[in-house]
Amino acid sequence: MSDSEYRVEMHGIVKNFGGVKALNNAELCLRPGEIHALIGENGAGKSTLIRVLSGVHPCDAGEVKLEGKPVHFKNPAEGIKAGISVIYQEFALVPHLTVMENVLLDDFRSGATVNWAAMRKKAQDFLQSVGFDNINVDAKVYTLSVAYQQVVEICKALTRNASVLVLDEPTAVMTDKEVKQLFRLLRDLKAKGVSILYVSHRLEEIFEICDMITVMRDGSYVKTVKTSDITQKDLASLMVGRDMSNFFPPRNHNIGEEVLRAEHIKAGIMVKDISFNVRKGEIVGLSGLVGAGRTECVRAMLGVDPIESGKVIYNGKEIKIKNIKDAYKKGIALLSEDRKRAGVLLRRPIYQNITISALDKITKMGFVLAPKETPLVNKYVDGISIKVGSVKDNVNSLSGGNQQKVALAKILATDSKVLILDEPTRGVDVGAKIEIFNIINGLVEQGYAVVMISSEMAEIIGMCDRAFVIYEGENRAELQHDELTEENIIQYQMGVK
Repeated sequence: MSDSEYRVEMHGIVKNFGGVKALNNAELCLRPGEIHALIGENGAGKSTLIRVLSGVHPCDAGEVKLEGKPVHFKNPAEGIKAGISVIYQEFALVPHLTVMENVLLDDFRSGATVNWAAMRKKAQDFLQSVGFDNINVDAKVYTLSVAYQQVVEICKALTRNASVLVLDEPTAVMTDKEVKQLFRLLRDLKAKGVSILYVSHRLEEIFEICDMITVMRDGSYVKTVKTSDITQKDLASLMVGRDMSNFFPPRNHNIGEEVLRAEHIKAGIMVKDISFNVRKGEIVGLSGLVGAGRTECVRAMLGVDPIESGKVIYNGKEIKIKNIKDAYKKGIALLSEDRKRAGVLLRRPIYQNITISALDKITKMGFVLAPKETPLVNKYVDGISIKVGSVKDNVNSLSGGNQQKVALAKILATDSKVLILDEPTRGVDVGAKIEIFNIINGLVEQGYAVVMISSEMAEIIGMCDRAFVIYEGENRAELQHDELTEENIIQYQMGVK
């Protein structure tokens, strides 16, 4: 096959971030008038590859070609000028501006006279060209549905003469009706010769809309296949294949009685009907793709977000939790997935971060008692081996792994016996991951009950006694330890089973 048949070629792409190899010999070839899926489990390197293509990151090795010619974009603006537009899950729209103003944002220039009538007509013509002339060009963008906001993003890309359109999880929060509208638009763009790279975890959609599929795993290229030549199950098995058998430390523990049960939790649009339970001395996983509703479920249970319906049963009794402080009092603690925003106070000392959730233990009449504070801090600094110069140093002086240990110490200081750990190893290196796994194992050996949310299937398999797989806000399966295989999990995660 000659080079001229491809609009985009990426060969041997390597990208390192410090000591982490995010991409290792990645490949991608995209034809004109083709809808091409890019798939792989979380951490496979899809987002990094997109950023290399669009000019966000330069590659450390390899070659990117556009229309058969090598390109070296220094920034996203150069990528856009060359015809590559990326529409991320978080839209780059200005909510309080109109549809017209967003679509034609590049046409506004400081000091230039604006012909508003001509601008309105131009925006209407773009919307009509993609079959969405029913969208009011004078409407504020924030009033539109997610699908219509997506259309506005696509129209904005077309005003820049985009020949390559990259869609990152475009249907994550869309209704079925909105998905059909989007697919109609993508087929029209395909017919006009636009190359579309479609990044998604939803295999049903990929098989409905995509012509070709490229699979990535662990930052590397696996295979490119024609959609009509492969089954969903065979595709899922291409996405797995790591041997993590020596990565997870063994543990000895006795599983006891049930401590916490969530029954039929419903909250917002992300959580439709989720149930799970955990017993003393047990690690239970909540597995699912990003956006499946796992985090939203536990936040609603613990009073962080509103809960619509469902029950939370603790030690056999139904409880109502008002907020996270109330959850601590009842014996349930949450380790946030967002360490920098909700896990720790980066610009405050380590000792204050550890004790902030347990001030009732170390204060009297509003004053902190040093004889109580110091032993509490030392207990956790020494107990979970937080590597510090001084506990008076700010948390941002620590490595990512030690910052995560401080966040863990903060919830342990509450004396909660049920720990909900949301992505406990996110953003830490391999050595720190193993240390955190050892800490978690030590806790369950002491009788703690642990619920672990993880987007890494290997962690679910290596650490959990059981796991509940969540798909689009609902339970898909409860898997016992001997049923926890990557192929099994990924098929439930993607709705194949």
